[in-house]
Amino acid sequence: MALTLDEAVAQLGHRLSPKRRSAATRLRRLADPTAGPSLLGALQQEVRDVRTWETQYQIVMALGMCGHRPALGLLRELAQRPFKATAVYVALGDAIVRLSSSEDTSDSLRWCLDSGTPLLADGALRAVAMQRLSPDAATIDYVLDFLGPMDPYDGLRFWAAAAAAGWTGPRVGDFLQECAAGPRADVAGAAASSLQRKYQTYATL
Repeated sequence: MALTLDEAVAQLGHRLSPKRRSAATRLRRLADPTAGPSLLGALQQEVRDVRTWETQYQIVMALGMCGHRPALGLLRELAQRPFKATAVYVALGDAIVRLSSSEDTSDSLRWCLDSGTPLLADGALRAVAMQRLSPDAATIDYVLDFLGPMDPYDGLRFWAAAAAAGWTGPRVGDFLQECAAGPRADVAGAAASSLQRKYQTYATL
């Protein structure tokens, strides 16, 4: 039986990391804003142990899904720390974009792209795609300038290609055509759908 909201919040304090991870995953699915303060407190404790990166990932994702904006400062701080388990950066980029106000989304996306951490940029672009956001024209150009010099095999193109189903501008079609003709099947498939203005449904870890 799935954990209730209260049970999941309580389980964030369990002595075993898999139990805490299970609780965070459940709260991520529930996306209840009332869980935000407990998740933030749990993350502050969890990041002390480098071994529990999978649990950290799920807590960060849950914070993003719960919309707990007071966590944004900590998430930006963590994004500048070194993580051996670099997958945590994906969750951080995703949550930073999700927790930004509509007026600040473009700035947060640019901040992640400029970080020098590819997986932080990947997470940020994933959040844009999953939420079907259409940034302003200047930000779209910024993203395309960022991706332009990259090798066609680079996976960072994937989420941008997926997100571009709702993007407009003279350069978007050229970007999608290039991706659709590229060597990576996942990027090509996302671009082909976006060229038809169709969003696909994607599952995330």
